[in-house]
Amino acid sequence: MLVAVHQGPAKGDLTVSIVRAAAAGAELLLFPEMATTGYHIGADIPRLAEPADGATALAVAGLAREHGIAVAYGYPERDGDAVFNAVQLIGHGGDRLANYRKTHLFGALDRDWFTPGEHAVVQVELRGIRVGLLICYDVEFPELVRAHALAGTDLLLTPTALMTPYEVVADTLVPARAYESQLYLAYANHTGRERELRYCGRSCVIAPTGQVLARAGEDEQLLLADVDVDLLRASRAANTHLADRRPELYRDLVTPEGVTA
Repeated sequence: MLVAVHQGPAKGDLTVSIVRAAAAGAELLLFPEMATTGYHIGADIPRLAEPADGATALAVAGLAREHGIAVAYGYPERDGDAVFNAVQLIGHGGDRLANYRKTHLFGALDRDWFTPGEHAVVQVELRGIRVGLLICYDVEFPELVRAHALAGTDLLLTPTALMTPYEVVADTLVPARAYESQLYLAYANHTGRERELRYCGRSCVIAPTGQVLARAGEDEQLLLADVDVDLLRASRAANTHLADRRPELYRDLVTPEGVTA
C-alpha cells in the first residue's frame, strides 16, 4: 500500500494535499496533529472543536470518496462538555473507520484544553493492513507502541506537532519504536512557526527493519512510501523481539509495590 505523509503549515488546505496524494497513487494520506485548526491555538480550541461526525468529517469524507483515498487527520474533537485532541481515519469510500483520542497529554499546551483519551489501542483493517493510531507525545512511550504491536498493528499512524529542540524524537526515537516493535510507523509533522513555536518538520515513514523509507526536511513536503506486507513478515521472522520478551520480569512496570531493593 502506498502511503502519503503531508508536512505543511500548522493550518493548511487539506483539499490540495488530498488531490496531490491521490494523483500520486497513494491509498492513504496522513496529516499532522490538529491539522484542521492549528495546534497552538489556546483559547480558540473550545470554539473550533467539533464532533467526530461534524462538518470537517463530512468534507473529508466527500474528498476521500471522490478521489478514492483514505485520509487520517488530526482535529479537536468535542464530545459533550469534553474536548479531545483526536485523529480520525476516513476510508476510501468516505466512511468513518476509526477515531483515537490522545492519551498522553504534553504539558500545558495539551492539559489546559484537552481531556485525555482512555483507549490505548485503536486500530482498523484497511486493505489487508491493520492500521493503528497514536498522536505525537504518545509515541514517546514505548509501552504504548508495544501495546499496538501485541495487538497486531502493522502500520502505526502518528500525527504530531513536534517543535524544536526535540528533533531527536523524529530522528532517533521514532525509528527505534518501529524497529523494536516490528511495525511500520508514519509520522506527520507541521512546518514553519505558530506563535512562539517553531516546528522542526522531519516527518518520516519508517520500516520495521528501522530503514527510513522517506524523510522530510523543514519545509513543506508530501512524502510517499510503500508499506510492503511481505517485508513486514520477513522482518518479524528475522527480528523476534516480541517472541523473546519475558513479561514475568516486567511486572514492576505496572505494579510498583513489587519493586525490591
